Amino acid sequence: MENCKIKNLIFITALIFTMQIPAFSAEKSETPQEMPKTYPVKYTAQYIKQITPMYKQTGKEEVIYVALDMLKGTNGEFSRNAILGNNLSGRPVKIEFRDLGTINPDYSEFDAVGWKKNKQLFIFINPKHKDAPPGALAALLSHEALHQDEFNSLAEETYAWTMEASVWYEILKLYPESNDELHPLVVRENMLKKLFERGNYSNKYIKKTVMSNEGYKNLPSTSPGFEDL
Repeated sequence: MENCKIKNLIFITALIFTMQIPAFSAEKSETPQEMPKTYPVKYTAQYIKQITPMYKQTGKEEVIYVALDMLKGTNGEFSRNAILGNNLSGRPVKIEFRDLGTINPDYSEFDAVGWKKNKQLFIFINPKHKDAPPGALAALLSHEALHQDEFNSLAEETYAWTMEASVWYEILKLYPESNDELHPLVVRENMLKKLFERGNYSNKYIKKTVMSNEGYKNLPSTSPGFEDL
């Protein structure tokens, strides 16, 4: 009888110990992955893993996936859809951080350029913006996604800059933490936002800025799809 009690006690002790091991392991594996401070709170590692299949055809940059997803529910929804393939090429746009001076020395200080090679559209972003808040990148992408062919014009740039300003205005309402005023891309976006607001949410002052931009001095007034200046 005494031996039976001892055996039962050993069995119960072993069972309790066995049950504790996986509980300890589970607690260890559930430590949340720390995300970049520039990401809005909703963009956890798990959430980004869920949205990655939707955006992976655009490239390998996680921050771009976040930026594109932040365009949902804004005026930039059109640009988001264009980047995902609803554009003149019928293909997803490839997005990369690249030294723009290797494309053309005149582009070395540009923030981004839209590019077309054969039937593939690209958006190349200056590497200095790789650590920019994804909300600022979202606004920039909303602009560049409008350039879908070899042609450009003052009307097209005016429309694209106005789109960028309006998207940034909306992003700040949805994700105010994006307003990292120390980052050069955020400085650009806030400048556009001020012009947008000063013009009573129109392109009035943005158009004047485009028209006086030295980089656009050789552009025609209009281009296909952008006939009104």
